[in-house]
Amino acid sequence: MKQLFLMVKDGSIQLLDTPAPTVKDSTVIVETLYSVVSAGTERSLTSFGGKNLLQKAMERPDQVRKVTEKLSTDGIVTTLESAFNRLSEPMPMGYSGVGRVVECGRGVTDVKKGDRVAMVGQAYHSEVNRVGRNLIAPIPEEAGDCREYAFAALAGIALEGIHQAEVTPGETAAVIGMGLLGHITARILDAYGCDVIGYDIADKTLPGTRLKAFIRSDDDSAAEMTRSCTGGRGADRVIITAAADSNAPVDLAAAIARDRGVICMIGVTQMNLDRRPFYERELTFKIARSYGPGRYDPSYEENGVDYPLGYVRFTEGRNVEEFVRLVSGGRLVLSDLITHVFAFEKAGEAYELITANKKKEPYIGVLLQYGENRKKWEPEVCSGSGAGKIRRNKGASGSRISIGLIGAGSFVRSTMLPAMKAMDRFTFRGLATTGGVSAAQTNEMFHFAYMTNDYRRLLGDEDIDLIIVSTRHNSHARFVTEALRAGKHVYCEKPLCLTLKELEEIKSAYRESEGELFCGLNRRHAPMVHRIKDELKTREIPAVYEYLANAGYIPGQHWTQDEAQGGGRIIGEACHFVDVIQYLDGSKLADLKVTYASNPAYPNRDNACITLRFESGAIGNIIYTSMGSKKYPKEQLRVFSGGMVMELDNYLRLTRYGANKTGKTEMRQDKGFAAEYGYMWDVIKQQKSHDIEPVFHCHELLIQESGG
Repeated sequence: MKQLFLMVKDGSIQLLDTPAPTVKDSTVIVETLYSVVSAGTERSLTSFGGKNLLQKAMERPDQVRKVTEKLSTDGIVTTLESAFNRLSEPMPMGYSGVGRVVECGRGVTDVKKGDRVAMVGQAYHSEVNRVGRNLIAPIPEEAGDCREYAFAALAGIALEGIHQAEVTPGETAAVIGMGLLGHITARILDAYGCDVIGYDIADKTLPGTRLKAFIRSDDDSAAEMTRSCTGGRGADRVIITAAADSNAPVDLAAAIARDRGVICMIGVTQMNLDRRPFYERELTFKIARSYGPGRYDPSYEENGVDYPLGYVRFTEGRNVEEFVRLVSGGRLVLSDLITHVFAFEKAGEAYELITANKKKEPYIGVLLQYGENRKKWEPEVCSGSGAGKIRRNKGASGSRISIGLIGAGSFVRSTMLPAMKAMDRFTFRGLATTGGVSAAQTNEMFHFAYMTNDYRRLLGDEDIDLIIVSTRHNSHARFVTEALRAGKHVYCEKPLCLTLKELEEIKSAYRESEGELFCGLNRRHAPMVHRIKDELKTREIPAVYEYLANAGYIPGQHWTQDEAQGGGRIIGEACHFVDVIQYLDGSKLADLKVTYASNPAYPNRDNACITLRFESGAIGNIIYTSMGSKKYPKEQLRVFSGGMVMELDNYLRLTRYGANKTGKTEMRQDKGFAAEYGYMWDVIKQQKSHDIEPVFHCHELLIQESGG
C-alpha cells in the first residue's frame, strides 16, 4: 500500500510504499475512502519542514532547550547526531478520515466487516489504517455520500472546545477564526441552539454557516460591536479556532467576553494573558485537549479501555459518535465546505494548494480520495530478490551479515541501524512490522530489500543470517525461540523475556539450535568499560561497584511501565547495569536483591536499589531512579579496588584515582553499540566463542525478584 509522509528535512511530501498494517486486539483495519487535508495543522508542518536549520530552531525554542540540556550531559557529537537523525525521519501525515472496515480485532464488537466508519487520530493519509476501537464511530447504512464524515477529527476538536467552554443552549458564542475549524465549530453551536458571532481578519462568511453577525477581528470597534449584538453583555462563551503567531485572538477574546465568561482555545496562537480584563470580569481561560478525554492515553487509544459513561460523558470516541449523530440527523451539514477533492496519487497538488497556492485559488475543505489498488493488500513490498528455503548453517557466507529485522521503533532508527550502516558489515535484507508507519519510516532511511507484515517471511528467507528482535518486551521470547528453531542467529534487544517460563523456552530453543543468541546489553562493550576491566584484571582484591542510573521520569501509562507489555523498568532497563558490573567482576553473580522505594509521588516501580553479591567476594549497588533532573548525567559508575577508584561519567569521561589522578574526556558518548555489533560479526563470521549463560543468569535473578 501507499502512505503519505512529510520529509521533515526539506518539507517535501512523498507517497511511500509499505505493507498494510495487520489487526491487533481492540483495533480495526480500515480501507480508507476519504481523508481530510488540514489547512491549518498540515500547512504549518510543511512550512516548518521547508525552513532551514536556523529557522527551525527559532520556531521551536522548546526543542532547542532540550538539545542544550542533552549537550551538557551527552556531549556535542552524540547530541548533534541524535538531532539530525530525528530530522531525517519521515513524518506520517493525516488524522481524520472515513473508510470501510475490513477486519476487526479481538474485543471489537460494535462494528463489523463492511461497515463504514468515521475515524480519528490514527487515520493517516494511507490506503489502509489500523485504528483503535475507541477512535471510530459507525456511519448509518442509509447515509449516501460519506465525504462529510471525513471531518470527524476537526468536529471532535470543535466539540471538545464546546464542552470545555460549558456552552448552554440559547447562549451567545463567539468563534474567533473562520477557517475550516471555525466554520465547523460555528455550525455545531448553531445546531445546539446558540447565537453565533464570527470573527476573522477577512470576511470568510459562507451561506451554510448561520451567524448572528460577522465582525472583523482587526476592527478597533470589535468589542463595542459585540456588545451591541448582545444587549450590552458581551459573548457568553468564546472559542478561539484561529491559527496565528500573534496574541491578537486572545486579546480580542478577553475584550468581547461577558462578566464571568469562559474562553476556550482550540486553535494555535500566542497566549500572553492580560491580567486586567480577566480580573475585572473574572474570566475563565481553558484549553481543549484535541478531540477529548482519552487523547494521548495509550490505555484508551491503543488498548481500547473506555472511560465509564457515568464519569466521562464525552470522551474522544463519543465526540466522534456525537458528530456522526449530528450529520446523519441532518442537524450538521458540511458538504458545502468541501471545495476540493484530489486523487490520493495527486496528494502533492493538494499540498501545493494549501501552501504555495500559486493560482490564488480559494479553498476551505480539501479531501483526498482513495481509489482501487489491488496491490495495497499484498503482505510484502519488494525491491530485491526473493527468498527460498531455510538454511541451517552456523556461519554466514561472504564478508557481510544479512539481517532480518522484526520491529522498527525509534531506537532502531536512531541508534541501531545507523551504527550498523556505518560499519559496512551488514546487509539490510528484510523488515517485518505489524504497522505500515514504522516500516515506511525505517525503509526510507535505510533501504531494506523488502518489507513485510508477516515476520515468518524472514524466518523462511535463506538469505537472512541474523534475525534482530526489537519489539515490545512481551513478544521477545516468542520471536527469539521461533527464530532459533528456524536455524537463525538471533540478536534480541534487552530484555530477552519477562517470565521464568519464557526464559526456559529460550534456553531450550538455544541449546537445540545451531544459531548464536545475543542480547542487546551493549554497555559491557563500551570502550571506557573495557578500560576499567583492563585496570582490574591483574588485581586479586575483590572490588566494590556502584552504579547510578538517573533514568528519568516516564509516565505510568507508557507501555514500558506496563507489567504485561514491558515488564517494568527494572527488568526492561536495569538489566543493563547488572550486566556491566557482572562483566567487570568476571565471576558468577551469587545473589541479587531489589528494594523498591515507597513514595506516593512516584507510584511506579522505577525507583529501586539493587544489591549484588559475587562469588569472588565482590559486592555491588545499583541506584535506579526516576526522581532526578534531566540536567544531571544519566549514568555514573564507580569501582573501588585495591586503593584505586575508577569513575565513569555518562560514557563521556573516565577518571582514575590512584597514586595520581588521570582522566580522559571524549567528544562522543560511546555506550558500546558499534563494538557490540562488531562483536556479533566476529562471533558469526570468525566463529569466536560466545557465552550467553551470564545473560540467562542475570535475567533469571531479576525476574525472580520481580515475581515473574
